[in-house]
Amino acid sequence: MDNPNKPNIFLFFLIILSVFFSSNQSHPQTNKSMLSSKFPISVLQQILISQKNWQPFPTWEERTSWQTLPGEVRQEIIFRGEKFLNYQWPSLSATVFLEFARTGDRANFQGLRNARRDALCSLVLAECVQGNGRFLDDIVNGVWVICEESYWGVPAHLSMQAQGFGLPDVSEPTVDLFAGETAALLAWTSYLLGSQLDEISPLIQQRIKLELDNRILKPCLERDDFWWMSFQPDVSINNWNPWVNSNWLTVALLKENDENKRLAAVEKIMRSLDKFIESYPDDGGCDEGPGYWNRAGASLFDCLELLYSATNGTTNIYDELLIKEIGRYIYRAHISDRHFINFADASAIVKLETDLAYRYGRRIGDAKLASFAAYLAEMQRDQGDIFWGSIGRQLAAIFNYVELGAAERAQPLLRDVWMEGNQVMAARSEAGSAKGLFVAAKGGHNAESHNHNDIGNFIVYLDGQPMIIDVGVETYTKKTFSERRYEIWTMQSAFHNLPTIEGVMQKDGREFAAKDVRYNFDDSFAQLRLDISGAYPPEAGVNQWIRTIRLNRGEEVIITDAFDLIQQTQDIQLTLMTVCQVDLDNSGQIHLKHESGVSLKILFDSAKLIPSLETISITDNSLKKVWGDRLKRILLRANSPAARDSWVMRIVP
Repeated sequence: MDNPNKPNIFLFFLIILSVFFSSNQSHPQTNKSMLSSKFPISVLQQILISQKNWQPFPTWEERTSWQTLPGEVRQEIIFRGEKFLNYQWPSLSATVFLEFARTGDRANFQGLRNARRDALCSLVLAECVQGNGRFLDDIVNGVWVICEESYWGVPAHLSMQAQGFGLPDVSEPTVDLFAGETAALLAWTSYLLGSQLDEISPLIQQRIKLELDNRILKPCLERDDFWWMSFQPDVSINNWNPWVNSNWLTVALLKENDENKRLAAVEKIMRSLDKFIESYPDDGGCDEGPGYWNRAGASLFDCLELLYSATNGTTNIYDELLIKEIGRYIYRAHISDRHFINFADASAIVKLETDLAYRYGRRIGDAKLASFAAYLAEMQRDQGDIFWGSIGRQLAAIFNYVELGAAERAQPLLRDVWMEGNQVMAARSEAGSAKGLFVAAKGGHNAESHNHNDIGNFIVYLDGQPMIIDVGVETYTKKTFSERRYEIWTMQSAFHNLPTIEGVMQKDGREFAAKDVRYNFDDSFAQLRLDISGAYPPEAGVNQWIRTIRLNRGEEVIITDAFDLIQQTQDIQLTLMTVCQVDLDNSGQIHLKHESGVSLKILFDSAKLIPSLETISITDNSLKKVWGDRLKRILLRANSPAARDSWVMRIVP
């Protein structure tokens, strides 16, 4: 008689096959656990270069490397350093720190702490270039004052500490974005100028090492509960993961003297980065928007470059399709020149880390990305922006300056983009040209990273100029990342190009999502069709709201809204946001004229919709830099609201 507890080998085999094929059908292309699986700690131990032998950039002692930089590079770096000779380091008082808890303001403290870091970075690079000790005393002052700070993070991130918002608890060192950036700056300072600092006093480097150990290396290695590590269940994953990891990795590689701890840190960082990579859709789309790509996909590249360098190129995953797609996202989200698609907490004008993007393009063999970065780099140089950002990125840009300047320059200006993972489409009249109409639109859900309630939102540009816009985001305050986020007008659907039904706007949450999303295109058109009814709460009373955004190339953009409500309502209105001069008339036409001179018309059925106009004064500095002092909000109200109807808007040059 068979033993009933004996394993059924045949059944077990079938189950294994079933799991195998099911797994391969769900993820047919991408192995996303690509760092820790390829390079476990046993492999890392063999390939990781020791701290004393790793030399990622020339130090101060390697004078030839610094003295042979192009004259304009040396001149610019020294000029910036000279601004901070005899620098009066700004005070970071307790009351300034408390402003976030008391008033919600985070800009004042962050401005002062950023000024300290910018000054130290400029002084360090200037000393490396000039090399005569002229900047050393100011550097020592900067190192000392930063080491004496109670907390390297910012007040807005004190929720990471058990005590919460207010003043920092120095007994609980927590690692946020800004603590990581500070640590990396001090680590590079020690690496570049170590011998010069020792001549002044060996206690300077000892102090740097003490602070790096206590504030970064020990807590990061000992704790798994920092949310950005992504080791905890049901935790959000965004740009914090690669951004903090890039700085922790820098500090570990440069300043962890214990090779066993150094190895353990690198292995843990790679496992954490795998979590970030796993969170991405196969198309590489960044739901945080192109402004955050500088610190999402680009920070992942920082990590990959550090690993590549510290293992003599052995740790190399640049041939992985997803890594390539994450890099390509930035030109897929591009409109023209400095303008980018700015859904979520993104600005319509993005200052790209161009040297990094160029090197990313080179690594993955993507000529479009490399030439695009070179194009924007030339624009930035013409505007006087030669080197900026984190010191590690500046070092790479300094020694890559000649190659980037000589590279081929071009805007990709893709004709069609569809990023299915985040349900974002973009299309233009003609590939390779900013002339004519450009439209972008989105589906997705209302719990995306840095989310706005904006399912079904669209933007329209003409000849590279913004006509119908996504406003973007104001300067961050305490309210921005709190339960009161959606009290902020720029986050609300009523201030996006969307309908408001009986005064009810879209709702935040993962369950509020687009349905039945369909995208298609050919040589004559591109179209996104989706049901946005699921983005609204029950009180809106929406059975179905089918929105279709269609570009007929070289002719027009057509927005069609076909809806079915539970019952007839008293008020339905469509919002259109614009930076343009607006002229309304009673004939079913709205004229938009941009300050550049380009203009278009919005045509609609005047029997169904009645237009009105509001002016929104802009007081926020972040928005002012993009849009100026005011925006216009066009409202198209239903003349006789019905339970079922369809409206068509034609947008024509």
